Amino acid sequence: MADKRDYYEILGVARTATHAQISDAYRKAAIKNHPDKNPGDQAAIRRFKDAAEAFEVLNDAEKRSRYDKFGHAGLGGQSGGGGRHFSDIEDIFEAFGDFFGGGSFGEMFGGGGGGGRGGGRRRPRKGDDLRVDVAIDLIEAARGCKKTIRFERSRKCGDCEGSGAKPGSIAQPCSYCGGRGQVVQQAGILRVQTTCPACRGAGSVVKDPCKSCKGGGYVAEQVAREVAIPGGVDTGMRIRVPGEGQPSPSGGPSGDCYCFLTVREHPLFQREGAHLICRVPIGYTQACLGAEIEVPTLDGRREVKIPAGTQPGDILTLRGCGMPDPHGGRRVGDLHVQLDLEVPKTLAPKQEKLLRELAEVEHTNVSPHRKNFLERLRDYLMPGDDAEQEKAS
Repeated sequence: MADKRDYYEILGVARTATHAQISDAYRKAAIKNHPDKNPGDQAAIRRFKDAAEAFEVLNDAEKRSRYDKFGHAGLGGQSGGGGRHFSDIEDIFEAFGDFFGGGSFGEMFGGGGGGGRGGGRRRPRKGDDLRVDVAIDLIEAARGCKKTIRFERSRKCGDCEGSGAKPGSIAQPCSYCGGRGQVVQQAGILRVQTTCPACRGAGSVVKDPCKSCKGGGYVAEQVAREVAIPGGVDTGMRIRVPGEGQPSPSGGPSGDCYCFLTVREHPLFQREGAHLICRVPIGYTQACLGAEIEVPTLDGRREVKIPAGTQPGDILTLRGCGMPDPHGGRRVGDLHVQLDLEVPKTLAPKQEKLLRELAEVEHTNVSPHRKNFLERLRDYLMPGDDAEQEKAS
């Protein structure tokens, strides 16, 4: 990626540029280098594609953040898309068709022919994308899994075959746009094509609607699909399921379905990126003398050695026991075992005796022995006994 130009340089903006400044810079670059304004100029087409690629990244907060940190290398293979290379002008028209306030970016300069209210031939539009929220637990996120997602989308009405008209009748061409579904508005040197307000882009008007779909041409259906989720994913990532979105109303390709992931919290492990933290309690004697204890990992229990003199809060690191890389599957994270000193709330008589002897050796002030209820009751009923015994001794 060493030959890739800096995206900020392509748009001519500073790295601290605001979203509005980036949008304005792209708008100017697109108008200046638009193929319809520069017919046959391959250099202008190259600049037009480069500007679109730069804008596609810098206009997205998440992609821009990755680019700022890692450059072009931070965009490769990211779930949900990265720095996208536009190999065809049509891809740009499809991606940013609504950026200039209208439908067809490709016909801003009248390249599609026609004029007045009519515009040119309508370009098939891709169907809308769908979103599905998917929740998984940490173990599934670490190992990868398959999930069945269920969602609702539209399909062509079987009675009218998507026309919206009652069987036996046909939809009439829209008189406002001449059946094109688009109208063109002139604004200085720009001719912006927008969706026809009369037919809403359909190009036709249904006079006698189909009863099954009420003239819409589509009915809702429930869909179930199995999705493979790679190991290492985290909350906020998304999985693209191509072609499973809404159908195109104009004969284009269907949209995509995006699975937005949420990884539920685990009772033992706290996640920080690719690393895991596990808090493990140890006793006073284990901390002082050292010990071998079992700690949980994603792959089961594992024995670790606690060195003598361990302090509360000390951390033992188990390399490669964290989360894998979602793009390669290799374990890149570590497991940090934080050792917490556990103080028992109650002691057995022998434990208390030994600890008091230790306190005497260390010359440590400790609370006096707490009498139990029977001892306190005896002292209350027979207060002279202790005095007599003390006097006799």
